[in-house]
Amino acid sequence: MSTTLLGIDIGSTKICAVIAQKDDFGIKVLGAGIAKSNGIKKGVITNIDHASKSIKQAITDAKRVAGTQYEKTIVSISGAYTKSVDSSGVVNIPSHEIGLREINRAMQMADHNANIPNEYEKLHVLPYNFKVDEQEFIEDPLGMNGSRLEVEVHIVTAQKSSLSNLKKAVKSAGVEIDNIVLSGYASAISTINSDEKELGVCVVDMGGATCDVVIHSGNSIRFNDFLGVGSNNITNDLSMALHTPLPAAEKVKIDYGYMNSSSNELIELPILGDEQATHEVSLDIISNVIFARVEETLMILAKILEDSGYKDQVGAGVVLTGGLTKLEGIRELATSYFGNLPIRLARPREMEGLFETLRDPGHSTSIGLIMYGSGSFTPYEIDSNKKMRYKDEAIDPGKNVQKILEENDNLKLDKFEEIESPKEKLARIVEGNSSPKKGENVLIKFWHRLTQLF
Repeated sequence: MSTTLLGIDIGSTKICAVIAQKDDFGIKVLGAGIAKSNGIKKGVITNIDHASKSIKQAITDAKRVAGTQYEKTIVSISGAYTKSVDSSGVVNIPSHEIGLREINRAMQMADHNANIPNEYEKLHVLPYNFKVDEQEFIEDPLGMNGSRLEVEVHIVTAQKSSLSNLKKAVKSAGVEIDNIVLSGYASAISTINSDEKELGVCVVDMGGATCDVVIHSGNSIRFNDFLGVGSNNITNDLSMALHTPLPAAEKVKIDYGYMNSSSNELIELPILGDEQATHEVSLDIISNVIFARVEETLMILAKILEDSGYKDQVGAGVVLTGGLTKLEGIRELATSYFGNLPIRLARPREMEGLFETLRDPGHSTSIGLIMYGSGSFTPYEIDSNKKMRYKDEAIDPGKNVQKILEENDNLKLDKFEEIESPKEKLARIVEGNSSPKKGENVLIKFWHRLTQLF
């Protein structure tokens, strides 16, 4: 069975829409559309109408390339909107066997016990530690025997007003949202491997106006944070230092974005306020301006990791992704600020049909959204719809475990009992029986056939 997914990464500098197909053979990218972000600043929607038009343009371009419609939509939300908290829940297991229902109950209990401010809404409930009876650090309790199940979860919450604005902007573009995913979480899904998850890793998505920080340890996210600084700040610094318009400063950043240059070569740039005139600027000055801003950004990010309390648990080091990581020399500079931790620059995971433009580290979030919709999420999770997700839930792409559990609750037929047809039900009602008893279906059938004969 296959399903077509639409992932929309709503960033501060660009909006990327990706359409992909998920089937038994994997994920295949069908189309993509990129539009300049309008009405969005530092990850926050400042104008719903402008943001909606940008979203619609990206989706229209993606549909034109893909030549197909989509069935499910996953949208990113910036870490600027979010706060996180840890919680725990405990449930008894009367049957002494742990199934999906028991795991769901424990997670719902942890969700219920969390102290969340009224103006915030839960976005992800991510379990990072299970405990069965007295045994701790259970990777997956499914199928185990025990009388007591305890779970510790990391809960990501988002402002209700910001969520509402995001939904309005996307709905105005003609799209209904199926899931909302933290952008840093999506970036982690597309860039890190199972070994890094096991050892513990810090993923930093360095975007146009923001940096999202996610610490992944074991099966789940343990910490997430946000920094309102990105590559746009470098452009602004260059514009002011070189006294040149922003478009010229952006071009300089892209063409001469070296942080270790000591060249005295001169380039001509237009003058701010008088673009007909030009002046000469040394590449050494450009390098120093870029170096100063990136250095400050990395210092703050290193402090965020230090203050998180999880620095000792990131054995796999730090993974840097996002558009800002394309600056030459950033890995070497990051090494000096993150101590002895290994530093890796990451691009989105390779998959069938991936366009060359989508291989850029700036598209890690959009590819992560597609992977999330395809089932590449934390083994157990309560998503933005407050529904339980499970790693092997690919029974029906449009149906989550919660729905299946509810349907199973409604289906309580004995294994030897046949389902009534409409005629059999009518016959039972004529006889004055409100509900069939075990074994009565055969008698009802026999009675109904007799009435037909005579």
